[in-house]
Amino acid sequence: MGEQVAWGQFSLREKIGQLFVFGFHGHEPSAEIEALIGDYGVGGIIYFTRNIVDAKQVHALSAGLMASAERSGRSPMFIAVDQEGGMVSRLVKGVTLMPGNMALGAAGSAGGVFESAAMCGEQLRALGINLNYAPCIDVNNNPDNPVINVRSYSDRPEVVGELGLAAVRGYQRSRVSATVKHFPGHGDTSVDSHRDLPVLTHDRERLDAIELVPFKMAAGETDMIMTAHVCLPALDPSGVPSTLSQPVLTGLLRGELGYEGVIVTDCLEMNAIDKFYGPERGAVMALQAGADMVLICHTAAKQRTAIEAVVAAVENGELSEARIDASLARVMRLKAKRAVGEALAPWAEVEPALNTPDQQAAARHWSEASATLVKNDRGLLPLRREAKTLVLWPEIVTVSEADELLTDDGTLGGRLAARMPHVTERRVGAADALQDLAAFEQIVFVSYDAAKHANERELAARLLAEAGDRTVAVSVRNPLDLLVYPDVSAFIAVYECRPLALESAAGALLGEFTPTGRLPLTLSAQYPFGWRWGE
Repeated sequence: MGEQVAWGQFSLREKIGQLFVFGFHGHEPSAEIEALIGDYGVGGIIYFTRNIVDAKQVHALSAGLMASAERSGRSPMFIAVDQEGGMVSRLVKGVTLMPGNMALGAAGSAGGVFESAAMCGEQLRALGINLNYAPCIDVNNNPDNPVINVRSYSDRPEVVGELGLAAVRGYQRSRVSATVKHFPGHGDTSVDSHRDLPVLTHDRERLDAIELVPFKMAAGETDMIMTAHVCLPALDPSGVPSTLSQPVLTGLLRGELGYEGVIVTDCLEMNAIDKFYGPERGAVMALQAGADMVLICHTAAKQRTAIEAVVAAVENGELSEARIDASLARVMRLKAKRAVGEALAPWAEVEPALNTPDQQAAARHWSEASATLVKNDRGLLPLRREAKTLVLWPEIVTVSEADELLTDDGTLGGRLAARMPHVTERRVGAADALQDLAAFEQIVFVSYDAAKHANERELAARLLAEAGDRTVAVSVRNPLDLLVYPDVSAFIAVYECRPLALESAAGALLGEFTPTGRLPLTLSAQYPFGWRWGE
């Protein structure tokens, strides 16, 4: 009865407004987002890097948005973020950033995943963020995947499922709703759905054996599941992406998997939807298919017209109000369960709980535990501290729109120079990159997704031809780089280009600790999946 009293006075527009999550631009609540909150009672807000300076500013921003809803007499909102760890992390200053999924997959500890998620969740909740669009539980079984890649724990479905479930439990223990994504699976695509519509032609038997395994494991515990803008003809021959598919969302996820939580779409401004349907039509179709919340991240005009499109669809009978009410019930129950709208503690109380020594120690431990020594055929490692050393550093560019563009995280050469007296660093692609190689006793070649960057591949070939006897390779993103330069004598993988991972790479190169990480995916028959899971 309490639910009916709480929601019974909502107008149709207010009901529908609760089913939308919107992004905005700026470090303070924009006039556009405040108008949308006031006019409709928006269900949630999502933060991106464009909204974030540091932890203190995020705390103030969350307080401002909560106050805006309260002034308008609106229900408290979800405040969401994509804080996956590693390369997909919107908030980095003033908090402890945890390793990303593939790094944690290399560390091979469900307990480590739980601890990392719980500590991340504690910090998010303290800043007013009550919903994390994480973990990504796509199975990384396509080396050409441009959007999942190191966001996946592994290429083994059961490993992804176990670690994903540990993350869900960690976030939700800290009273932050977890969101597993991207249902029914985005790991085997070679097209980024930010840019176009991927199509997967696998049959149902294959989907049951691989893509769906982690979602079946998580469905009983996760607060939310996010849809994939991926077309799977075996599940829906109509050709619509899963986000808009009733057979996928209502038939498979609700019916067969028995999922009772909230279904949220990926952003409808991604080209896989925007290019073919538009967010307005996409919002109607997603709700018809069985989605509960619609995510539109960027454009205020599209956000407003999408709400109005859903209102019109209900008024003309295309979409039933009962369908709206069912989603509203799920959304409001979850908000009550996670105490959405709970008052923020003052910053003076929050700050001491962020970036604590315990959080820093845990992040450092799991980062070092992820460092993977894949080969050391000539005994080139550990590096000799007094030797003249050349470090070749790549250009760091975003691989997908989900990534962050890193600008001030430093280099591996800088971290080695802090420990060694004779380090020279040059840029891959620079005219002098391979000049005077004879002057260097050891060379560290750093690659960043070399399969996608011709300059890294070309330099690796030249370098190994001229100085292969003293060259060590380090991958700071994708361990599949080893297949680009298989003849290198020594290879260490870390799985992100964040400061902590670079510190771990430097420590592993110099023997400051023994790398114990194991490959979380199969590179080749020579370099198989490293874990006997459960050992």
